[in-house]
Amino acid sequence: MAEAGQGFYPQQVGIDGYGKGGFRFAGLSHRGSLLCLPTGMHAWPVSAATGITLESLAPVLAAADQIDVLLVGLGTAITGFDKAIRQALREHNIIVEAIATGGAVRTYNVLLAEDRAIAAALIAVDDAK
Repeated sequence: MAEAGQGFYPQQVGIDGYGKGGFRFAGLSHRGSLLCLPTGMHAWPVSAATGITLESLAPVLAAADQIDVLLVGLGTAITGFDKAIRQALREHNIIVEAIATGGAVRTYNVLLAEDRAIAAALIAVDDAK
């Protein structure tokens, strides 16, 4: 299976699989966390919920006019999500739902298939549940 070059795939697509530290989509394999945006699929240098900051979400804010809902996959453990980040996203008219990565992937795929204005910030997990 080919790998996503330079950590970027030029269109937003559904995710075929996750686990083993990465994701599969569009016949490609991507190692590490992933931002799924209307601008494409982007490598995301976040490996734990504590790494989610306004800076790490800057590409989401840059595409805010094309996004209604942001799904945040927090890995396998559900933790609190920074209220300041929620507020910043709300100010850009983005609804945020922070859940486990598996649930975020499944919900992302459904909403993308419904042609909704969806984005996802997904922390890679080792084991798919």
